[in-house]
Amino acid sequence: MSPTDAPDPAAVRSFLEDFHDRFCADLEAMDGMAHFDSDAWTRAEGGGGITRVLNTGALFEKAGVARSVVSGDTLPPSATAHRPELAGRRWEATGVSLVLHPSNPYVPTMHANVRFFHAAGDPDVWWFGGGFDLTPYYGFDEDCRQWHATARDAVGTELYAEFKPWADRYFYLKHRNEARGIGGLFFDDFSGNGFSHAFEVMRSVAEHILPAYHPIVERRRDTPYGQRERDFQLYRRGRYVEFNLVWDRGTLFGLQSGGRTESILMSMPPHASWEYGWTAEPGSAEAALTDHFLQPRDWAY
Repeated sequence: MSPTDAPDPAAVRSFLEDFHDRFCADLEAMDGMAHFDSDAWTRAEGGGGITRVLNTGALFEKAGVARSVVSGDTLPPSATAHRPELAGRRWEATGVSLVLHPSNPYVPTMHANVRFFHAAGDPDVWWFGGGFDLTPYYGFDEDCRQWHATARDAVGTELYAEFKPWADRYFYLKHRNEARGIGGLFFDDFSGNGFSHAFEVMRSVAEHILPAYHPIVERRRDTPYGQRERDFQLYRRGRYVEFNLVWDRGTLFGLQSGGRTESILMSMPPHASWEYGWTAEPGSAEAALTDHFLQPRDWAY
């Protein structure tokens, strides 16, 4: 790596701080009624962050957007198991994570994060990660195509061909043999063609989150619904909880590295349910979710 393309953690922190502020302001404008409560916190081992949560709005039943900069001298086993060269290095991880749980079952849940890891040494070890994914309850082909077309625009066709299947593999409930949603983008341990290129990819992903999601919101937010749709939404939210507690690497890293539990579990929906042995009526809109929308497919083409 040339000296002019050395990792610049301060530049990443500056972008993420600005992005966090802008994104929260945009979500408040989308909701049109509620505002974020902001909770600043510090971490004894090093670093801290700001967790912002919006509740019971006109659009969002719960929206959480968290920014953190955490550091330490020792990484948890879940991190060093696949990167043994990090053992004993001082490290810093910074990122923005967000989860949006709308009230209307016809508006999908959306999750996204962008993050940067850096461990100083000779040489430095660093990478970017992130992506965004969509979890509909009632699916529409138009929404899926637009979501994935915007994901492709965010990273280009070559990286989309890598990051889209990665999302399909990652956002998968292995214990149920079922996708969590329709995916989108997922990448980790990404260094691209050097720091400048990788940083630009991460920035582009961040800046395409709302352009991917906002049109879907506007198409579906006023769709009438009743108790049947609400019950199905809560049932499917149970799957969301299962994934985050069993399979999500970020949750595991945060808890094992001594992160702030309240912020780590910010992603949980405010209400969810589990129905033993429930199955959807064949041919129903509820059955179409698993039979059609949660099946792997090339939505962008």
